[in-house]
Amino acid sequence: MACHDMSFSDGAVRVRVPATSANLGPGFDALGLALSLYDDVDVRVRASGLSIEIEGEGADLAGTGEDHLVVRAMRKTFAALGSQPPGLGLRCVNRIPHGRGLGSSAAAIVAGILAARALVPSGPGTLPDEDLLGLATEMEGHPDNVAACLGGGLTIAWTEDGQPRMARLEPLASVSPVICVGPAPVRTEVARRLLPGLVPHSEAAANAGRSALLVAALTQLPAETGALLAATRDWLHQDYRAEAMPETAALVGRLRAAGIPAVVSGAGPSVLALLSGQPGGQPGSRPGEPDYRHDLDSLGSIVRETGIAWHISSLDVERQGARVLRPEPDTGY
Repeated sequence: MACHDMSFSDGAVRVRVPATSANLGPGFDALGLALSLYDDVDVRVRASGLSIEIEGEGADLAGTGEDHLVVRAMRKTFAALGSQPPGLGLRCVNRIPHGRGLGSSAAAIVAGILAARALVPSGPGTLPDEDLLGLATEMEGHPDNVAACLGGGLTIAWTEDGQPRMARLEPLASVSPVICVGPAPVRTEVARRLLPGLVPHSEAAANAGRSALLVAALTQLPAETGALLAATRDWLHQDYRAEAMPETAALVGRLRAAGIPAVVSGAGPSVLALLSGQPGGQPGSRPGEPDYRHDLDSLGSIVRETGIAWHISSLDVERQGARVLRPEPDTGY
């Protein structure tokens, strides 16, 4: 990679990027929710070469060099900024599971873009925030996960005249995501190949209504209305993908039959449940208000009945999105 005459920041930058769950049932390729599960990426400019250290998920990718997704995103960003550094040191602490429908590739892309921009003093001026979604979407292929990763909270993504756009909304404080991470990955392209080219008009119409209801249920409607269960019903993609992940489809069906709003997270195989109430908080104090702990206990019981090693994590909505932090001092990488 050629290095042009441009200054780079001394020391390392750290980027923290959240996991994301796309679709949320009926919001196929449009809705995304940021989750409080993070990858941390530290990067510094070196005199030469490329070194990669990885802890946690994806540690086997440390030897991929320039093909590593974070590095590819950084290279693309440096090119947009007009210069490549002489060398790079990269360290990743990964907690987002790979191939489980929780936005690990979107997180890697966003991390690389933000890290590269932060290493160039003129970066934010040359590549402003409004340009980040387009750059990330170009690499990811669709904007739903990268929008939620960048913006935090609940995001709606769409494409206008070939350009991705996003709107960010603030979910209710009572929305408490719980993820059930499947033991084996499913590749997104495999899941997408199962989708038909056409769907019945009646199902498309039903899906549009539920997607609109879902935005209202997540941002406005009190939990006791029970709207969230109805709002997470999907006709566009989950049933078609069931053959690729029958255990996921079965778990979603079991949870929904018990009154728990559950969906396939992204392309799967993880399952996202959207409970009401605060993790570790008090039961609902108003008449008819759901008891979060009851729902969490019920969820755990149903998951155990499957006999499959689902990993359950009770999370929060990540409301800030990806951000650049100041790393702790270290001796380099």
